[in-house]
Amino acid sequence: MNKPIDNAGFVNKGLSDSQSLNKVWLCAGILLAATAVMLGAFGAHGLKAILAPSALATFEIGVRYQMYHGLAIIALPALSAYVSPKWLNAVAALYVIGCALFSGSLYLLAITGNGLLGPITPLGGLCFIIGWIALAIAIVNGKTSKGKSND
Repeated sequence: MNKPIDNAGFVNKGLSDSQSLNKVWLCAGILLAATAVMLGAFGAHGLKAILAPSALATFEIGVRYQMYHGLAIIALPALSAYVSPKWLNAVAALYVIGCALFSGSLYLLAITGNGLLGPITPLGGLCFIIGWIALAIAIVNGKTSKGKSND
């Protein structure tokens, strides 16, 4: 009986390690989603009385995008039968980097009001965009009937 995640750190549904998403990315997605819930609650309850409405809205945008991409990472193993693990792992990495840059800079901008962080936010957004485009390319490239990728 195959374990959902093997000891080598790969999500495994009967696939070899080279055909699976690394467990580190899956854990990162779960942690991103969990911290998005915590930060959302903190923003709604702890920051509501402290921040201006525009700053709170900025903070909430960071939370929303962090949650979207945390959930997207968690869903990536569902595509392992169709997409090369090389692509899945690259997409997960782009989403994590995007969360750090995009959401992280929005959190700091909202809390500190420091506009110097502004140029970092679009870089995170670019990571998100590249990740989604890479996922589309991976789906189009797909795998052959023998489970090998066409990339």
